[in-house]
Amino acid sequence: MERIRANSARAGQGYRLVCDLQQRFVDKLNAISRQYGKGTPYAPTEWFRDQGRHGGGVRFMAMDEAVFNRASVNTSQVHYDDEATKQLGSASAISTIIHPQNPLAPSVHIHISWTEMKKGGGYWRMMADLNPSNEYAEDREKFASRLRQAAPQQYAEAARQGDRYFNIPVLGRTRGVTHFYLENYTTGNFDADLALAKSVGEAAIDTYCEILSHALATRTAPAEANYRQQLAYHTLYFFQVLTLDRGTTSGLLVHDQNDIGIMASLPSHVDRNLLVSWIPKMPSPQDQLLQKLIDCLPNEAVCAVGDAVKQALANSVRKHYMAHPEAIDMQASGNTKPPTVDNHLKKVA
Repeated sequence: MERIRANSARAGQGYRLVCDLQQRFVDKLNAISRQYGKGTPYAPTEWFRDQGRHGGGVRFMAMDEAVFNRASVNTSQVHYDDEATKQLGSASAISTIIHPQNPLAPSVHIHISWTEMKKGGGYWRMMADLNPSNEYAEDREKFASRLRQAAPQQYAEAARQGDRYFNIPVLGRTRGVTHFYLENYTTGNFDADLALAKSVGEAAIDTYCEILSHALATRTAPAEANYRQQLAYHTLYFFQVLTLDRGTTSGLLVHDQNDIGIMASLPSHVDRNLLVSWIPKMPSPQDQLLQKLIDCLPNEAVCAVGDAVKQALANSVRKHYMAHPEAIDMQASGNTKPPTVDNHLKKVA
C-alpha cells in the first residue's frame, strides 16, 4: 500500500517541512534516550487514508519507558486531488506530545500545519506549549523566550491566543504554563510564512530537548508528592484534550482511520475519581461526554489508558458530537475557530 502525495507544490513544501521537523525531533529524543534511559529508539507506524489514495501519515512512538511515559511524533498529509467537488486541497501537519516519566520534567505539545484550499489560498496553524506537572520558572521562561526570538513580531498575539485556547473554564486554569498559538495564519507571502513555521518548529523542538535533558540530568530524586501531582496533571491533560481540544475532536469527526494515532497524546494513567469530581462542573451536554469518557476507563482509582481504551474513547467522542453537533461550539478556540471539519466535508459551492 502506498500513500499518494498531494500534487500542489506548496503542499509539497509544507509536507517536507513537517517531515524535517519530525526527523529533527525524533533524532534528538533518541539521543536523550541513549543518554538517560535504555536507548530503545522511537518506532514508526504508518497509517493510510482511504488505502493511501488520500494520503496518510507516520507516527513515531516512544518505546523507552525508562524516560517516556507516553510520547509520539506524528506527521500526516491528506488531500483530495482526485475529488473535484471537495473544497479542501490538502492538509500537511506535524503534531507531537511528549510526556516524560520523571514528574520534574515537563511535557510539551507542538503542532505545525499547512492547509490549502482548492480555490486558492491557505493558512498555517502553529502551536507550542509547555505543560509541566511540577512547575519550574526557569523552564517556562526559557521556552517562552526562545519562541519570542523565533517569532518576534507574532509572539504577543500568539501568546494571547494560546492562553485563550488552552484555558479550561470549569477549572479556572490553563492547561500549560506558556502557550504559543497562531490560527488561520497567513500574510499572503507563502515563503515568509513557511520560514516562520520552520523557525517556530525548530525553536520549540530544540528548546524543549534542552529543558528535558537538563531536567533528567539534575532533577533525579522526585518525591512521592511529585508523582501524585503528575497523575493529577495527566488527568487534567486527558480532560482538556477530550472535552475541549478542537483539533482532536475534528480529527475524529473527519475520519476513523487513525484513531489510535489521534489518541497517542494521552498519558499512560489517569485518576478516575478526579475526573468524576469534575462532572458537576460541566455544562450540558458536556457533562454527558465526561461521564461517557469515564465509562470507557477501567473501574479502578488509577486507570491505565491502553489502546483498547483509546479506541473506546475515540468512539465515544465521535458518537457524542454526532448526537450533539452544537456542542462543538463549546470547544476551545483562539481568535477564530478552525474550520477543519467543514474543510473536509463541505463541497465546492
